[in-house]
Amino acid sequence: MGDEAALRVLVVGESWIKHTVHLKGFDSFQTTEYEEGAGVFLGALAASGFEVTYLRAHEISGRFPRTREEIDRFDVVLISDVGANSFLLADETFLRSERTVNRLALLADYVQRGGGLVMVGGYMSFSGIDGRARYKMSPLASVLPVEMLDHDDRVEVPEGVVPSVEVPGHEVLGGTPAQWPILLGYNRLVAKPGSTVVARVGEDPLLVVGDAGSGRTVAFASDLAPHWAPPEFLNWAYYRQLWASILRWAGRGGAAGAEQPTAAHMEALA
Repeated sequence: MGDEAALRVLVVGESWIKHTVHLKGFDSFQTTEYEEGAGVFLGALAASGFEVTYLRAHEISGRFPRTREEIDRFDVVLISDVGANSFLLADETFLRSERTVNRLALLADYVQRGGGLVMVGGYMSFSGIDGRARYKMSPLASVLPVEMLDHDDRVEVPEGVVPSVEVPGHEVLGGTPAQWPILLGYNRLVAKPGSTVVARVGEDPLLVVGDAGSGRTVAFASDLAPHWAPPEFLNWAYYRQLWASILRWAGRGGAAGAEQPTAAHMEALA
């Protein structure tokens, strides 16, 4: 693992393409737009001095690491708002019926050997809208510090909800204050035994941390970008400090490669 100033972070997701049909009386036309939601977040990581690689959702099939050597270049992998299918249905398998590496099994093995993993909430995180994110059925379920629901796990709070910090002195918070801005929704999760619920929204876990093998994992049940993260959260004076602390905490596991993979991991990777 690198030192804090040079923490190597792979950020995956937070991009989408919209295809819109416009109806104007008898006539119609179509437009296509590409959007990214992680601008404020990526700016915060750059300002913290991290070495950031940003992998957009549509780039996963071609650019997400396929080998231990490739994934071990990073101290932490953060996934936000992109579902398990984008990792599991790579072009070689979905389009050409070719056998290939299970990228989520590779990521779970990376964590077991000392890598850091952060999953951030959204419509395509954890179980997600209509259960479509499907991480509960993936290899990441074994290393995340939370149990996921087997159905749509979104909790929409349009009136806003104020998180409560349960463990204000926890290292993952990096000294940020216990008073947080409002959030507008989150994924409902269940903390695993042995994990630590650092913050909640109502009775539900919001920020959960845990260990998996030699690595560390973090579940943040709400968003790092709109719409669940409103301007009050994005413009919070401690937004940058909070995310920098979360990533630094996750990146302080044992050095990746320190452990040999289990037989189950090797079978999944084959």
